[in-house]
Amino acid sequence: MKDMFGTILTALAAAAAQPALAAPAAPPPLSVAADHRHLEAGGEPWFWLGDTAWLLLSRLDRDETERYLTVRAAQGFNVIQVMLLHTPKMTSRTGAPALVDGDPARPRTTPGNDPARPGEYDYWDHVDWVVDRAAAHGIYVAMVPAWGDLATDRQLTEANAPVYGRFLAERYGQRPNIVWLNGGDTRSETRSAVWDALGTTIKAIAPRQLMTFHPIGRTSSAWQWHQAPWLDFNMVQSGHRSYDQEGPNAIGEDNWRYIADAWAREPAKPVIDGEPSYENIPHGLHEPAGAPRWQAADVRRYAWWAVMAGAFGHTYGENHVMQMYLPGADTANFEPILPWHQALTAPNAAGADQMRHLKALIESRPMLDRVPDPSLIVDNGPRYDRVLASRGKGYAFAYSYSGRPFTLRLGAISGRQVRAAWYSPRDGAVTPIGTFANRGSRRFDPPGETAPGNDWTLVLDDAAAAFPAPGTTGRHP
Repeated sequence: MKDMFGTILTALAAAAAQPALAAPAAPPPLSVAADHRHLEAGGEPWFWLGDTAWLLLSRLDRDETERYLTVRAAQGFNVIQVMLLHTPKMTSRTGAPALVDGDPARPRTTPGNDPARPGEYDYWDHVDWVVDRAAAHGIYVAMVPAWGDLATDRQLTEANAPVYGRFLAERYGQRPNIVWLNGGDTRSETRSAVWDALGTTIKAIAPRQLMTFHPIGRTSSAWQWHQAPWLDFNMVQSGHRSYDQEGPNAIGEDNWRYIADAWAREPAKPVIDGEPSYENIPHGLHEPAGAPRWQAADVRRYAWWAVMAGAFGHTYGENHVMQMYLPGADTANFEPILPWHQALTAPNAAGADQMRHLKALIESRPMLDRVPDPSLIVDNGPRYDRVLASRGKGYAFAYSYSGRPFTLRLGAISGRQVRAAWYSPRDGAVTPIGTFANRGSRRFDPPGETAPGNDWTLVLDDAAAAFPAPGTTGRHP
């Protein structure tokens, strides 16, 4: 952790010394890989590691935005999820409104600096700047055009959605680091025509930019939009409720089940959990004060379960950062206690730094041949004792959240001999196990005592393959 803080401090110092707006590097455009299960950036395999920054555009100024981007880039994040219109009265930090009279068909733009506010840019100029600065950090911006309430309350309608969609696509359709998250935490079945009109319009003008749908909690875009021509990949919101809050027959915390459901659908499309439980947010969101909060171990579990089940990446979220909370703000939600800038690297928000170990492991092995394979685990358990596994041609991963012993079926990957090691999702440390024949089955006992949060990932490699140490920097095709 000390090394990580040192890296972040160095990055912040470098950011402070640079000009206010450096010429942005252009991240390569994203596309769906030929297997329809993964994404590529400029034709190379690419792992989505996202952070939830919903209200960044309205609550941070430019210096604060630069600080946020610098820290998250140093932590390994390569996507930020933001909201363009949270309400019809959306404004920038300087008070510049996004819309004229709250009408999505009338985005408020001004030539150059806003004449009503000398020296200040309008809302959309600020969005342009954020997209450019994200590009300079190698970060893609996944933009929700409008929060679901705008459609529910009929500010965004079937009539004006195409007008607003055209504005967005014409303004941002050539940006290589844009991804569209149609919808916005909403029950799309109540206003389906609005979201279909918005998605169809943007996709017609910006066909090369990827698009999905961000559904309401404990649902998946695949349930309604899997066949939509504008939907390139599926997104689930596994949500913020615990097993106890969901009841005995509900999915509860098993986000891997949403991933497995989307994976099984035809035609094949990539899938990701775009909103699991946020770190430091109360279980269930709207529970009475004092409810338990999701911790680093929980967000690790959601990430590893989703990716082992077949997700092409993962999005992390933190309560204070997603709403860019400052003490005393009258917009506070979900019992925040830390300023957003402290929560970026706070010890009780360690999950943000630990996400990079998942990304590092996936990138250290050939990414495009990895598939989920629950049949690898001979003696699986329920809930926290569930072991999730996936494999490529010459390697396999098995993630145990509770660190309970489990039996793994051998012979599913190449090689007469296999080499095994434990990989720590907490710090990326590797503990060698040994080399043995690739046949039959074998019992594996993770280090430490069995308990929720003592999570370990078994890495099994073809002993004859020239793979680097698990999690070693560098991508493999």
